[in-house]
Amino acid sequence: MRFTCLTELLAAAPKSAPALRAPERPPLSFGDLRAVIEQTLAALNGWGIGRGERVAMVLPNGPEMAAAFLAVASAATAAPLNPAYRSEEFEFYMTDLRARALLVEQGSSSPAVAVAERLGLAVLELSRAELGAGAFTISRRTAGTAAAAASPGAAGPDDIALILHTSGTTSRPKIVPLSQRNVCASAGNVQRTLALGEQDVGLNIMPLFHIHGLIAGLLAPLSAGGCVFCTPGFNALKFFAWMREARPTWYTAVPTMHQAIVARAAGNRAVIAENPLRFIRSSSSSLPPQVIRELEAAFGAPVVEAYGMTEAAHQMASNPLAGKRVPGSVGVAAGPEVAIMDAAGNLLPPGATGEVVIRGVNVTLGYENNPKANAESFSDGWFRTGDQGVLDLEGYLTLTGRLKEIINRGGEKISPREVDEVLMDHPAVAQVVTFAFPHDKLGEEVGAAVVLREGQAAEAKELQKFAASRLADFKVPKKILLLEEIPKGPTGKLQRIGLAQKLGLG
Repeated sequence: MRFTCLTELLAAAPKSAPALRAPERPPLSFGDLRAVIEQTLAALNGWGIGRGERVAMVLPNGPEMAAAFLAVASAATAAPLNPAYRSEEFEFYMTDLRARALLVEQGSSSPAVAVAERLGLAVLELSRAELGAGAFTISRRTAGTAAAAASPGAAGPDDIALILHTSGTTSRPKIVPLSQRNVCASAGNVQRTLALGEQDVGLNIMPLFHIHGLIAGLLAPLSAGGCVFCTPGFNALKFFAWMREARPTWYTAVPTMHQAIVARAAGNRAVIAENPLRFIRSSSSSLPPQVIRELEAAFGAPVVEAYGMTEAAHQMASNPLAGKRVPGSVGVAAGPEVAIMDAAGNLLPPGATGEVVIRGVNVTLGYENNPKANAESFSDGWFRTGDQGVLDLEGYLTLTGRLKEIINRGGEKISPREVDEVLMDHPAVAQVVTFAFPHDKLGEEVGAAVVLREGQAAEAKELQKFAASRLADFKVPKKILLLEEIPKGPTGKLQRIGLAQKLGLG
């Protein structure tokens, strides 16, 4: 079934089927979830907030955040924000997205509240209800009258469901509006790729202010009539206890989470054996082939690596669940069309390296109020992802890095991912991020941040020698920093851009 809006997507499952679960909470059925959404829609419309009006959401991860996103996105436009932001960040994002209201937990002490009040936004409060995991009621913190909503009622296919900002690691964050049609198409793409059904239970450990968690973690399983077990966020120490309670059939995560999980798998063999997974999914950045092998050995389940980004409402390509999975590849087109393009806008044949481009129903129609970025990002109907890659004759896509992350060492182009994978083969290495740092003559030089496995030892020189046995001299990192932890982005993703500055090499 292909859905075009959230109301359709959530209406297909039987009323009594469980939709949301959470640790030590009774489940919330699809019927009760739909009732919560209808009540929220009526309340928002009564406060003058209708389709297209932006509601900033600052809520902790969990079932209430999941249900509130579904409710707000069904009635207005949801704009989830990272609860860890500071006042200045909240002010930037709420102003930039032109929010009409802010939704927080009742009694929230978030600095977002003071910012919203200063900006003149309505502050709405969410209170947990007893109906089941995720059930809530909504109230207005400040009394007052509001004009009737200009566009009341449930949102339609072309209304904007979700607004997110790009990460903005190298420039001002860009606003990505995603329509109901975009997000439902992407949820359907993930559902079909993974053959999700009503018998499936997804263990969601991804943040719900990020496209990966919202689409793959939440909407895709719900679109199949399946259930989502909503955790408070990733915690490697609690993962296996959640697994025992949830009895999931699958989970999706970013590589750093998978690495933390597999490091604790040996001590939790009984939990794994009692709760067999149908598959494990990875997305948001490349999963080293070494980690894929460790995960599959530990869980006895296939690891499906996928490729997504905010502008595509998440999924673009994926290794097939049934069929050939290619470690090191993000698989075949899994929703939108995928091609390779050169800088002049020409599509390239299989085997040629260039920029990955996509087009399809799940792809945003363009950044908001940013004609320059749109002119640079769209070419003859194709969206330029900013990623460099190559398609083989069977349609499998291998990413060689972000175009902005490719290291230019005196004219020699180096893919950081290639260096990562070589260093990951060293028995003492647990994590690697290869990055560029400034060099006065060459422009850029190769550096690597390395975390060693617990109980293992290695010197930087030893790792350089190991790399030199497999890589051309110009690709060998000239500086290797041994760290206890590599700095991560808000979703747990390792970030190359800006890492040199964070480590004092900028």
